[in-house]
Amino acid sequence: MSLKIPTEKKEFRLSPSSLNLMKECPRCFWLTQHRIWKRPSGIFPSLPSGMDRILKNHFDKFRDRGELPPELCDNHECTEMKLFGDKEKLKIWQNNFKGISFIDKKGNELRGAVDNILVKGEKLIVLDYKTRGYPTKEDTAEHYRLQQNIYNFLLRKNGYKTEDFFFLLFYIPKEVMATGEVIFDTELVKMKVDVKMAEETWEKALELLEGDCPKEKCEWCS
Repeated sequence: MSLKIPTEKKEFRLSPSSLNLMKECPRCFWLTQHRIWKRPSGIFPSLPSGMDRILKNHFDKFRDRGELPPELCDNHECTEMKLFGDKEKLKIWQNNFKGISFIDKKGNELRGAVDNILVKGEKLIVLDYKTRGYPTKEDTAEHYRLQQNIYNFLLRKNGYKTEDFFFLLFYIPKEVMATGEVIFDTELVKMKVDVKMAEETWEKALELLEGDCPKEKCEWCS
């Protein structure tokens, strides 16, 4: 039996994670957004969330002193940069329930929450923290490209200028000291921004949702 689009008008609330689901399985995405069925979510590890909270506090302390943390200031890629200084605005942008938002003429919303923002001159640079158990591979950063492009798309839609690149800052456990402290290695990855990719994915998602349910099934929605 094919599923038809509901006849009543509906606005959609999308995010980087929902758009990634569309890339993985359009049918799961369609069913979820139309509130017919939702793919079961796995157990979300608490360590990345805990690291995210600690890292934001870590960066806040350096921002209050007008400095960059050592994992950035020791990197030549961050020359002439500083951390975004508007604390209250950054808190909103970092909030998963608020974030940076864009609403189109039909009332559809795209929203995302950043980890942090760097500034160089008049332009903003998205900085995202990632905690990994193992060193990065050649394709590791690619998994986050759409997410970061969406953040840049949203910032530009809200009237901000962004650089043509973004940063991923990976934290990777290295060793445990005799005193019990866990030491992390860091790796800063610079990637090119592609706002057009984000906009096209957003438009493709809305077009898909305005049509009938995709027929091709994955192991979840079958």
